[in-house]
Amino acid sequence: MTTFAAILARQLRSNPGRPLVTYYDEITGERVELSVTTYANWVAKASSLLVDEHDLERGDSLRIDLPPHWLSLVFLGAAWNAGLVVTDAGSPDAVICGPDSLARWAPEADERPTLACSLLPLGVRFSAPLPAGVHDVGLEVWGQPDGWGPYDPPTADDPATSWGGVETTQEELWAAAAGASLSRGDRLISETDPASPPGTASFCEPLSCGGSLVLVAHAAPDRLEAIAIAERATGRFPRGAVQD
Repeated sequence: MTTFAAILARQLRSNPGRPLVTYYDEITGERVELSVTTYANWVAKASSLLVDEHDLERGDSLRIDLPPHWLSLVFLGAAWNAGLVVTDAGSPDAVICGPDSLARWAPEADERPTLACSLLPLGVRFSAPLPAGVHDVGLEVWGQPDGWGPYDPPTADDPATSWGGVETTQEELWAAAAGASLSRGDRLISETDPASPPGTASFCEPLSCGGSLVLVAHAAPDRLEAIAIAERATGRFPRGAVQD
């Protein structure tokens, strides 16, 4: 299984109702849990949004400039589902931004598709109008289908990420994830941005092995520990090793 689509399809066949992503925001009090099926539906909608609505093509680059958030994981999956390259480059083909990065990308919205996430609970729209040319994910994503397949599917040799100009193919990404020290059902807890060079593995490893991720934002150390206990986390990221 050397592409994102193949790995997600395997998880959908094996245990579609199990939790895959659990997200906590300790500022808003938000807790979101996505099963494998719900995550796959969001990925399909986001894939359609990127490809069918904004004309991105296999091989194009996508910058996901969001803080640690469950929507980062959705757009990671959508990018790999469509054969896009997730990058940290300053001039990508398209951008996903949030409230804190909106000012950085809005002036360039006429140069590339610029999609903004409000990061409000339930993925809803911004409460105020966005700058000209910027698209509101909370408005556009809901009309997309729950099932989507690419016209030009990516292969294992397609690049999945480009960090600092160094590309990693889908095959390399998932081979590394499969080689991690996780076991089936393991549950990682992390505060690391999953759409970043150090954070990608925090999602790829549990997805590959049939585990799950608890992603936490804005938690004090004692609260993070309490969440780890409540969610029965078996390992921590970036430390990586599963605790006995």
